Amino acid sequence: MRILGIDPGTATTGYAVLETGQKALIAVEFGAIRTNPSQPLSIRLQDLYRQLITIIDHHGPAEMAVEELFFNRNTQSALIVGQARGVVLLAAADAGLVVAEYSPLVVKQAVVGYGRAEKRQVQEMVKKLLALPAIPRPVDAADAAAVAICHVYSRSLAYL
Repeated sequence: MRILGIDPGTATTGYAVLETGQKALIAVEFGAIRTNPSQPLSIRLQDLYRQLITIIDHHGPAEMAVEELFFNRNTQSALIVGQARGVVLLAAADAGLVVAEYSPLVVKQAVVGYGRAEKRQVQEMVKKLLALPAIPRPVDAADAAAVAICHVYSRSLAYL
């Protein structure tokens, strides 16, 4: 089964397509969707939607795992990222994908075993769990892979 992991953002949205194999997770593709910061937000969100639909159409995932919004002190940033998450969820719905959402704490717990793990620890575990020669770049792609890994683990636990 193919899983699409998403780390949403307006400037950069990380994505990772994983295949669940017999005994291992396989990284099919990972990368980032970038939008032009000089464009109005509405155009950037439209661009995000179109690029995401292209990825979905190309890879045919069955499910999507999306990182939930981490609310910090900058409410303006949080609102903008929330709009990007909305576009991601709309693309998933339009494609008929099952969607699961995970908090950063849950993702870190699933991937590293510790909910307060450092970003670098998560990246190293993503590299190890996917048997990659290097940490996925950009970091948004590694974050998206971590969300997808979390979903695979959570999904398998649901069927025990």
